[in-house]
Amino acid sequence: MLDALRQNGLRATMFNQGQNAAANPSLVRAQVAAGMWVANHSYTHPHLTRLSQAQIDSEISRTQQAIANAGGGTPKLFRPPYGESDATVKSVAARYGLTEVIWHVDSQDWNGASTDAIVRSVARLTDGQVVLMHDWPANTLAAVPRIARTLASRGLCAGMISPRSGRAVAPS
Repeated sequence: MLDALRQNGLRATMFNQGQNAAANPSLVRAQVAAGMWVANHSYTHPHLTRLSQAQIDSEISRTQQAIANAGGGTPKLFRPPYGESDATVKSVAARYGLTEVIWHVDSQDWNGASTDAIVRSVARLTDGQVVLMHDWPANTLAAVPRIARTLASRGLCAGMISPRSGRAVAPS
């Protein structure tokens, strides 16, 4: 995914699971080296709203530490697994200085969407919106060049997600 993004002049916010950052710190360093923004996606990808406050805290804090230890800095953004959140999740994330990010458009790549469907989902984005995509589906990788062209044709860019607003902004 990093190669596909770089080759097409795109940057993205990469929401990392802490267990993956801890097991593969070189992947976090590669994200940073490729100009991506690194963010928190919990440690084990649980349904956070079903956990106690202490368990939520552990998921978030362990991921903050794993990403920092891997060379990804201290994340400022947090995407709860499955987009599931509540007041407790929000308050724990806020204690770590994290802005919660929920996507505006779900590419459905995780659910077997075709390359064409992924490209069409991105075409629905408007200025400042965030699309949910993953780095493991082959169809997502195949869609990246067409996504780059689609964004460019619409005068949009792949921007960073602002910790202030949780919306995409043009990278500076």
